Amino acid sequence: MIYLPSSRRHLLSAAAILTLILLWRSSSTVPTTLPSFVLHQPTPPPRGVHVPLTDLKHQIPPLLNTSSNHLSPPTRYLYSGNTNKLAKVANTTSEERLWASRPILNPHLDVLWHCPSPANKFTNHIRLHSVVQNISQIPPYSNKPETRVFWNPTVISLPYWSENQYLVVSRIVTDGNHQENVICEANVCYAESSELARPGEKPCTKEDFKQVGPAGGLRCVTPPERLSVPPTPAEHCEGKFTAYVDIPGFHDPRIFYSGTGEPLMMVNTQSRYACFGLWLIDLRSVYPRLSGLLSSSPNHPSLGPLKSYPTLTELTRNPPSTRAPIEKNWMLFYPESGESFVHYDISNPKYPSKGRAFAKVVGDGLTTANLTDPAELPCIPDLSEEDKTDQNKHNGTWHQATNSLRLILCSRSDESCKPSEHNTVFFAIVHRKHPNWLKLPLRYERYFIVWAATPPYSMLGISQHPILMANETASGWARHQNWDDDPSNAAVVAEHQSKHGANSTDPHGGKEYWAYFTYTVSIAWAWGRKVEIDEMNVGYLDDEVVLAIGIDDKGQGMARVKAGELIQCLRACPGREAREDW
Repeated sequence: MIYLPSSRRHLLSAAAILTLILLWRSSSTVPTTLPSFVLHQPTPPPRGVHVPLTDLKHQIPPLLNTSSNHLSPPTRYLYSGNTNKLAKVANTTSEERLWASRPILNPHLDVLWHCPSPANKFTNHIRLHSVVQNISQIPPYSNKPETRVFWNPTVISLPYWSENQYLVVSRIVTDGNHQENVICEANVCYAESSELARPGEKPCTKEDFKQVGPAGGLRCVTPPERLSVPPTPAEHCEGKFTAYVDIPGFHDPRIFYSGTGEPLMMVNTQSRYACFGLWLIDLRSVYPRLSGLLSSSPNHPSLGPLKSYPTLTELTRNPPSTRAPIEKNWMLFYPESGESFVHYDISNPKYPSKGRAFAKVVGDGLTTANLTDPAELPCIPDLSEEDKTDQNKHNGTWHQATNSLRLILCSRSDESCKPSEHNTVFFAIVHRKHPNWLKLPLRYERYFIVWAATPPYSMLGISQHPILMANETASGWARHQNWDDDPSNAAVVAEHQSKHGANSTDPHGGKEYWAYFTYTVSIAWAWGRKVEIDEMNVGYLDDEVVLAIGIDDKGQGMARVKAGELIQCLRACPGREAREDW
């Protein structure tokens, strides 16, 4: 006979009842409103389509409703259509209704529209006070003569606790039968009594001046090391692209930090889907010294950011019909949510089918289809509106140029400045490329674009005028026209013309051309900010930005400018199309 204490006699019946309840729940559908018996209920997945990566056999995530394949705007966001004004013009023409949806601007964006100085009356450029300084790949105490030519630089700053300030990746001019790139750590030196000096920088030595010039600049302090990544196959290189199949090496690298602080490098090399594509790899995989550096913060020791791209990973574009034989100039952007997006193209009114396009990266380089809000109007100016009588301004084409950075639209030095979804944006540089009569590059004009950091990531503005640094010139115009906005040079020109006539040629003694053409490869937040590695991609208006600049395809330079100076004097984008069926 089995004896149980009085307080335990009900255990068997309770166990039996619990068993029956579990059997009933496993064989029936329970309404979602009933609470679960699970103590720690898992977080429900976000709304949308969720497919394991192993099921993405064709690199195209399935879509339940392709007509809604975009990020719809929330009720309130940085940039939206003016529905009140639309209601007042309901009886107007379709074209008037289209432009009735003018943007409602968030007051935090006011800083974008202010123009502190007029544009050059000849070239239409705005000239900033910062100068372009040279980059030298020749380290101190180098006994071996350097015969290589370095160009196409891309730069990121190292953490504030690093012994050195910057990481520089440059291409080497080759015979065209192979591609070669090198990496080094570099520091800035400044000229004595120069306003270019920053805290923590050292004055230039006589040897430094020989390498970077009298204005100081950025110089490698470690010997340039050759970067190597695994070779990739070319799936389709046909016609004029056939010769590209067997060219070893990668070209047009860009280095930047992800939203979590991963140091990434995007390279252009043979594609699994076309002829040439864009691939990502963590710089720590090809430059191992970075691993120890990024994990040695004096305030937050860690193992460093997790690697999303430990090996070379190709980014895709979907559907396949949107892919080009040669892909280039893509950029990634990272919202605070932790997601990552790849921006393929900017809007193009001349080719609506090739308008703005971006997609979410879902993992392993795989991406969604285009997520651009279909109601978004093109932001890039229509080149057909240019004055066709001025050949210096006609027939330009637009394309993306650099990586992106996240920006808080207030100053770090302002104690009341608090990051929020309302004052956070992304910005990057786009080029307007002008060809000469041989269809070779005459000049690249530098414009800044800004877009929202919250869905649907709408375009907000673009520079009204191309931007030049203090010592840059624009090809296509005479010297005195380039320097018309410089008071000292204007005085020389006026004196010469008073003696030799208003139509005389450029005067002797005036400023010369600085370079045939320049182009910007990458942007990064400058060294010296006391931030942790996960904040290397985000900055404030009073933080400096480093622009890595190619010079005539045979030289390299950099400029440092506060972010607030770069993204001012923008033209507001038109916003969303006003349609009655939306």
